[in-house]
Amino acid sequence: MKNKILDMFSLPERDLLRDLVYRRLWTSILISSFGAQVTMLALPLTAALLLHASATQMGMLTFMEILPFVLLSLPSGVWLDRVRKLPVYVVGEIMISISVASVPVAWWLGYLNMSWLYIVGFMIGMVNTTAGTASQIVLTQIVPRDRLVEAHAKNALATSGAEVAGPATAGALIKLLGAPIALLADAILLLTSALILRGIHVNEVREPRADAHFWRDLKAGLSFVANKPLLIALALTVGGWQLCYNAALVVQILFATRELGLSEQAVGLSYMGMGVGTIIASVYGSRISRDIGPGPCMVLGVAVCGLGWGLLALAPANNWGIAAFGFMLMCFSIGGVLIFINFLALRQAVTPEAMLGRMTSTMRWLILIPAGPGALIGGWLGEHMGLRYALGFAGGAALLLAILAAKNPIIRGITALPRLSKQEEMQQV
Repeated sequence: MKNKILDMFSLPERDLLRDLVYRRLWTSILISSFGAQVTMLALPLTAALLLHASATQMGMLTFMEILPFVLLSLPSGVWLDRVRKLPVYVVGEIMISISVASVPVAWWLGYLNMSWLYIVGFMIGMVNTTAGTASQIVLTQIVPRDRLVEAHAKNALATSGAEVAGPATAGALIKLLGAPIALLADAILLLTSALILRGIHVNEVREPRADAHFWRDLKAGLSFVANKPLLIALALTVGGWQLCYNAALVVQILFATRELGLSEQAVGLSYMGMGVGTIIASVYGSRISRDIGPGPCMVLGVAVCGLGWGLLALAPANNWGIAAFGFMLMCFSIGGVLIFINFLALRQAVTPEAMLGRMTSTMRWLILIPAGPGALIGGWLGEHMGLRYALGFAGGAALLLAILAAKNPIIRGITALPRLSKQEEMQQV
């Protein structure tokens, strides 16, 4: 009887979580995701409620987090292809911890203002430009390429646990301590994540090339992406989604607090819808991708996001509107998971290891170029025409993008994860 009970909770024989190294990485992602839930709520709530930010200022805050990707992604990719990735990942977790901890310190000292939050947002974006790229490459050093969709789905499942419990916890912390001080929780969790990552052993040998040249290597990364029609199609699709997402992101907290009248804790409880959506997509995402193909699965994700934003734009300012806010967050997380487990796996599957840093940074650069304008458009629409117009723009544009992507023969034709040839695997560029 005891053995049967243990078997119920045991992992399948080939489950990735049986691997000790991947399990440590997964645990680190789980812990840092809890911290991210605090920052996701506390930073914009600090701006909206404590500093009384306008929609345009909220858009500028998001823009400052995106700007480093546009400025630094390409050179950071060249650098990352020359260094070990895991130490960059670890240091990045520590640096973000310091950045978010500076907010309560500034508040205690009486220096906190929107300019300070802009600087913190820029610092977070700058670290994510390098450490975020490094984290994606570390995964390919731990997990076989033919299991990348599964790995990304499991990572999303780790995030979903944080998204279920994290928002309510974050909302309670913010209500009890105030939004700035709640950010200390994120700082502590990020430090814990960094300690776990330090225990991971990745066999990565970097042999410096005698003919290495910064500008030539940067150009090689751009050329690699430009000559891969699949990567270009992926960049156009996910870049368009980023524009829509950031247009909605800058106004959704304002909509919840000012249109729907939700308190900090109620906002946190509503964000549990994201966790529910992420669990659903994490459990079924790999299966959907196998059944209809990675390309069509991405298109489905874009459409689901657009549906959520569009419905919230039309929702009344009553209990139905509150329900629509939670439903929108669930749609966003379902769609986001369906998009990114396939997007990340596809771009990694067609790239040789020597090019992973430059490919990843180039792709992040391309998809985030539209994100900044999206944030500014959302902020402008929210302030000058109304918050519903910004949400309506995001929803309508996402649904149009899904239709266009579905008609793209490259996206529509991706029915399985591609494989590198032996010659491509050995490619050194």
